[in-house]
Amino acid sequence: MINVQGISKRYGSIKALNDLDFSINERSCFGLVGPNGAGKSTFMKILVGVIDRFDGDIQVFNQSVKKDQLAVKRCIGYVPQDICLEETLTANDNLTYFGRLYGLSGEHLRNRIRVVLEQIGLSERAHDKISKFSGGMKRRLNIGCAILHEPSVIVLDEPTVGIDPQSRHSIFSLISELKELGSTIIYSSHYMEEVEQICDSVGFIDKGKLVEHGTMKQVLDKHRNAAIFVAKDGMVTEELTAYGDVMQTDAGFFINCADPLSTMGIMIEHFRENGITPERLELSQTRLEDIFFQLTGLRLRDNG
Repeated sequence: MINVQGISKRYGSIKALNDLDFSINERSCFGLVGPNGAGKSTFMKILVGVIDRFDGDIQVFNQSVKKDQLAVKRCIGYVPQDICLEETLTANDNLTYFGRLYGLSGEHLRNRIRVVLEQIGLSERAHDKISKFSGGMKRRLNIGCAILHEPSVIVLDEPTVGIDPQSRHSIFSLISELKELGSTIIYSSHYMEEVEQICDSVGFIDKGKLVEHGTMKQVLDKHRNAAIFVAKDGMVTEELTAYGDVMQTDAGFFINCADPLSTMGIMIEHFRENGITPERLELSQTRLEDIFFQLTGLRLRDNG
């Protein structure tokens, strides 16, 4: 188990993290979500030892991030947001380099490289230079470099940004495989459907504070309520406020009200009388993305 105990981090007058307390079960996938600048990457950098000045502590399988930093680093594989590969080298050479940084050598290293290349689906491209790789291939190799030493904890910071659906599916399959092999995964993403699909538990960070956490079922059940979803070109929020609280998304409008089924009947009658034909009109159960907006708001965050 990973126990986060009162983690706080300040940059001058800005408090990036504010007294985080939660735990992550062994052999699970924990989703870490929040708006830009909420503190997700700061927390991950503390966990993996990139940031070493902070308040509080994290126990990783009974080892302190502060007191046993080297031991903790050895059991963690870290995949940062930015791709950390040498593009003039081949996939095999990049893996060799990172393997040696982890202390692997000889036949053991060669065997691990063969296994990892197969896991990330790049066996046939082992001797091609990274400069020839697509964005999805680079992302998969980036993960491969982090799992060479068979870490018990794998930290993935936005691993699917800008990649094709096939690479995304491959990464999801790899996460499931690693979890079955005994790894604990910490997964940060802005794609709520990804987190809901692959994570066992989730934590929401906003403005440095943990505003919600628990198993996926606990969080969804706590915030679950039926709503009405309606979509039509040209429709505006003001047309719908009479039916309940309206939240606009890229796809359409969610209307929260006390009796969604009866309210939908009233809406249907109104649309019929006024010759309005919506593209979609349906009852909708709360999704993780809805909870994200409830907890953090709709305002854009462009800092960090």
